[in-house]
Amino acid sequence: MTVKTRFAPSPTGFLHVGGARTALYSWLYARHQQGEFVLRIEDTDLERSTQEAIDAILEGMNWLGLSWDEGPYYQTKRFDRYNQLIDQLLEEGKAYKCYCSKERLEGLREQQMAAGEKPRYDGTCRHGSRDHADDAPHVIRFKNPTEGSVVFDDHVRGRIEFANDQLDDLIIRRTDGAPTYNFCVVVDDWDMEITHVVRGEDHINNTPRQINIYQALGAPVPEFAHVSMILGDDGAKLSKRHGAVSVMQYRDDGYLPQALLNYLVRLGWSHGDQEIFSLDEMISLFSLDAISKSASAFNTDKLLWLNQHYIKTLPAEEVAGHLEWHMHDQGIDFSRGPALAEVIGLYAERCNTLKELAAQSRYLYEDFSEFEAGAAKKHLRPVAAEPLALARTRLAELADWQPAAIHEVVNAVAAELELGMGKVGMPLRVAVTGIGQSPAIDGVMALLGKDKVLARIDMALAFIAERAQG
Repeated sequence: MTVKTRFAPSPTGFLHVGGARTALYSWLYARHQQGEFVLRIEDTDLERSTQEAIDAILEGMNWLGLSWDEGPYYQTKRFDRYNQLIDQLLEEGKAYKCYCSKERLEGLREQQMAAGEKPRYDGTCRHGSRDHADDAPHVIRFKNPTEGSVVFDDHVRGRIEFANDQLDDLIIRRTDGAPTYNFCVVVDDWDMEITHVVRGEDHINNTPRQINIYQALGAPVPEFAHVSMILGDDGAKLSKRHGAVSVMQYRDDGYLPQALLNYLVRLGWSHGDQEIFSLDEMISLFSLDAISKSASAFNTDKLLWLNQHYIKTLPAEEVAGHLEWHMHDQGIDFSRGPALAEVIGLYAERCNTLKELAAQSRYLYEDFSEFEAGAAKKHLRPVAAEPLALARTRLAELADWQPAAIHEVVNAVAAELELGMGKVGMPLRVAVTGIGQSPAIDGVMALLGKDKVLARIDMALAFIAERAQG
């Protein structure tokens, strides 16, 4: 048997963190079992589904690298198939027409709630509706069994049992002729030969209803794994107030997809005490049965730590591919200047995000006309003119424009003038970067290039001279 899993989002918004984790678990299980992963867009909610949301879901999946083997399938293109099977259930007496008005159903619900009962349809039309013309407005309800239980072994939660007399007769086709979610899901999973369904715990109550529909259709019942919700670090359900909840917002904020995937896989799954997982390790080690029942708390600090780890340890060329997006987003023209991979090598230890890295490296690609006020006040003082001027002379003579050689020049200038390294290095830093903080100044100058460094030192010397006169 080929294992087949699916991710089936509703296109009513972006791809959120919980959905991304569900997609990841489904994808990993399929890859672990050398099976297939299906992407299905459940767009039966015609009022709320949008093309913009579909595009956002596809963009998020592609950014995360969760490639699918089949799909994307769209439920709205399969209405004929659903309706064919609903008609079949009607003919077999496994479904029926219900003519109850909305007002009657609302009244029934209020009455049951007032009596402390669970609201559910009372089966008025279950045994026939002779008082109504065939073309009168109606819905189609599934005739749920009234005896026995639905039992299934969930990969996360173990044995789950629901008594059939606690389940009402589900509407499977609305008055307007549109089939409903719970029916479409069953038909899709059957037709697409899905063997394992990984989804959120909010679907547990749908599962017994769907199992009864599978059985009524004579379809095989897949295995289920219902994963717990993700909470914010305050214990409340994850929401916008906890920060980004859209997967693409994490891209915009400067996270690498590798870091987010590594973080998400650990939100409910573990392998010993291991924290860092390559994608190959995730695939080889992942198991549905190792998913925790407990809700997981989202910790942004942990994600930041992981993100910096990946910025530092992934091949610089790979990180550079993601950094390009941020350079474009911040309007930095990196076509002239050091290669992004070289910049990453210099800045990886200092930056938690690519957004930060792009902003901090701007001066490598753009000239500036003003120095940061605080840094200039502290370090571009008249006393700095002599070490800066001597450093400029020695740097101009330097043939080997490499960090080690530049470092030697700075050391030599400090020794010649009998100054501490900071008295030479800090004025140089402000001169060539315009700001008071940067990676090792010899590395920065090596990336900037000789001509640009000398021109910026000249600008700093002119600034100091003007300041001395003022």
